[in-house]
Amino acid sequence: MVDVAKLKYSVSVIGDDGTQYNIKNYIEALGWEEANKEISMRLTFKARNDTTSKGQLSSVVKLGSLIVVTASDGSSFNGEVARGFVEKWNPQDRNSASDLSCICYDELYKLQKSQDNVYLPDGTGTQSAIQKILDEWGVTLGQYKGPNATHGKLTFKNKYLSDIMLELLDDAVKKGGEKCVIRATKGKAEIVPLGGNDDVYVFKLDNTISVSNSLSTEDLVTKVKVVGQENKSGQSKVEATLDGLTQYGTRQRIYRRGSDEKLADAKSAAQAILDEDGKVVEEVSVNTPDIPWLRKGHLVCLKAGTSQGSYYVRGVVHNAESLTMTLDLLKAPDDGGDSGGKHSVGDIVNFHGGTHYVSSYADAKGYKATAGKAKITKDPSCAKNGGAHPWHLIHVDSSSNVYGWVDEGTFD
Repeated sequence: MVDVAKLKYSVSVIGDDGTQYNIKNYIEALGWEEANKEISMRLTFKARNDTTSKGQLSSVVKLGSLIVVTASDGSSFNGEVARGFVEKWNPQDRNSASDLSCICYDELYKLQKSQDNVYLPDGTGTQSAIQKILDEWGVTLGQYKGPNATHGKLTFKNKYLSDIMLELLDDAVKKGGEKCVIRATKGKAEIVPLGGNDDVYVFKLDNTISVSNSLSTEDLVTKVKVVGQENKSGQSKVEATLDGLTQYGTRQRIYRRGSDEKLADAKSAAQAILDEDGKVVEEVSVNTPDIPWLRKGHLVCLKAGTSQGSYYVRGVVHNAESLTMTLDLLKAPDDGGDSGGKHSVGDIVNFHGGTHYVSSYADAKGYKATAGKAKITKDPSCAKNGGAHPWHLIHVDSSSNVYGWVDEGTFD
């Protein structure tokens, strides 16, 4: 895990001429968050409104100024973790001092706050539709690792642009695409799969402050009716009914088949709704020492009390003042792995020797590896694991050369 004693944050304001001014010495409180069901990052800070070489701080930091936060852990990470344009500028004067409080949002905020009418003809791909929206609103698209399903004719009237993009991605999931998150990184929008991070952090009771776990049926869907297009009298025929988890009562959703959509495709989309919303939701909140670069959409592993396994970060709040963060987690689909609670990422183990493989999948190529001490860097409880060779080890001294995926039972 990260040594919070070595964490250092820096805050800069970018001037109108592109000049960067470091204002970290004026900062008294700092935090940023990525919330569930929102696509824009929110950055807040409070600073002493003292005199600088460029005048009072409130004349340097203005409405619309770009604020950039960087963080360093003293070793492997040193880079940007948050940014936003000042949307609320609030100087406060008192007898003895003057403060400046600001609320900032990143480049996606205008899509979150703007409505439009969007028409997409039959056959439009997910990526081209999202690219079109971003281009029209002057937002640069960086990574696109999302689905590219073919959509039927879609008409959005007076809808927020962020909701349109989220609906497009949701429709792509119903057509077999991978679930993704929309966020911005270093000024560019990106659409990336849930759990796409390379480093997966493991949280246990000994490296967390608190863990809260709940089960909820509030948004449960137990039945989906597929209805056709309206006739001249405004009525729609029920063409199919799919039942799900009805033991908690009936909570019904309607899926309207598109004019160009086959019934089989509509039933598949209805089943996707049950697959997504037809189960009891486990919600977990974790308060832990801060990892500044941990973001919404990342995969983490939790091994604390009743919460065990892989979880997606659907919301995160970073507090630079207290060096803590709060994670809003959603259980990831079961990947079939089970570490049994004996070993986990970060443990130093004794590798018995044998074969290490280039991946965790059954057809992976293997090479001879010598015995010795090694560190676990990935375990079976986390997603993206083929399962055949479920543990990833890296040797910690010259006695072993293991650096790859190994079988269960090859170490203790």
